[in-house]
Amino acid sequence: MTKKSRRKDTVIAHTAMKPWDNVGIPNPPIYYASTVLFPTVEEFETRDRPPFKGVQYGRSGTPTQFAVEEAVTDLYEGAHRTVTFPSGLGAIAAATITFLKHGDHVLISDSVYGPTRKRVGANLLERAGIEITFYDPLIGAGIEDLIQPNTRMIYMESPGSHTFEVQDVPAITKVARAREIITVIDNTWSSAFFCNPFKLGADIVLEAGTKYLCGHSDAMLGTVTVATEEQFQALKGMQNTLGSRAGADECYLALRGIRTLSVRMERHQKNAMEVATWLAARPEVERVLYPALPTDPGHALWKRDHTGASGLFGVMFGDYPKAAVSAMVDGLDLFGIGASWGGFESLAIPINPKGSRTAVAWPHDNPMVRLHIGLEDPQDLIEDLEEGLGRLNAAR
Repeated sequence: MTKKSRRKDTVIAHTAMKPWDNVGIPNPPIYYASTVLFPTVEEFETRDRPPFKGVQYGRSGTPTQFAVEEAVTDLYEGAHRTVTFPSGLGAIAAATITFLKHGDHVLISDSVYGPTRKRVGANLLERAGIEITFYDPLIGAGIEDLIQPNTRMIYMESPGSHTFEVQDVPAITKVARAREIITVIDNTWSSAFFCNPFKLGADIVLEAGTKYLCGHSDAMLGTVTVATEEQFQALKGMQNTLGSRAGADECYLALRGIRTLSVRMERHQKNAMEVATWLAARPEVERVLYPALPTDPGHALWKRDHTGASGLFGVMFGDYPKAAVSAMVDGLDLFGIGASWGGFESLAIPINPKGSRTAVAWPHDNPMVRLHIGLEDPQDLIEDLEEGLGRLNAAR
């Protein structure tokens, strides 16, 4: 595909296609490699100058990795380059430790993915002597009051994957840019198809490609996309140092998934809106946490910054005991009980945000379930949930 500006659906279909480099095959092949051979000593000694240009050694990547990285970069208009990692959490870890050091301070949204707080925050950053302050995800420009002389990064996730607050990303990035503070955002909920945080002022955008980029519940992948060559060299150097390269099979599966990203995301949104609207009208439901609903507190910000919504949302019930919620979820026929999401299938898990908030207490005691709405017929999903609500009421 030429570098002429194209619409997103066309980019998805044609990005990283180099058939004339691969005997006419549209998708690049899977390269398994550790050793890379060179025709001369001179080329062996100069291939790494400048660093990370082309194929040098298996740890640095092969055309399979480079293809999916090119595709993700193309999806984020205005981005510079992408680096892949073996998982979303690996991407989060790399995106933070690359740009932080001992003695630095980072601001992290209170609504982030649980392992971001517990594993990257507590197990990695704090042990490295990096100070963390968790902030109210709805703080907006007020984040300026939390900035310290040693603040080097502001980390966002919008919407949060449990409580679904939509952050005012442009307000936060404006403050950060004025202070020369780097901003990182987890964009997994929207994926590149429904939101481009670079246009909102973010410096670094990451995704758990395990979710919507791969889309088939069969691969683990993380991506970090950066705005500048300097950021790329730092991030790629960290990836190389850690030996944290995404596998060739996973990259191939991700590229295959990207080819259908637009049709899948549109279907996830359509199905989720239908199910969420139905649930919001049920007497058992106190509130549906889904920014695409006009009644959601974050709807205006979501509509401003996103072009669509994914299939993930939360359901807050009325005064029901935990056992009743478990009875509802246990008996669901079409919803699996599983922690991941973004694949073709629907999922349901109970969640309790109260124990994972420190900046602003989660104000609700209601039992909650997080749903991922897959690609099934939404009416079948509604019928399955209706039976589940019957069990919820019976066990009350």
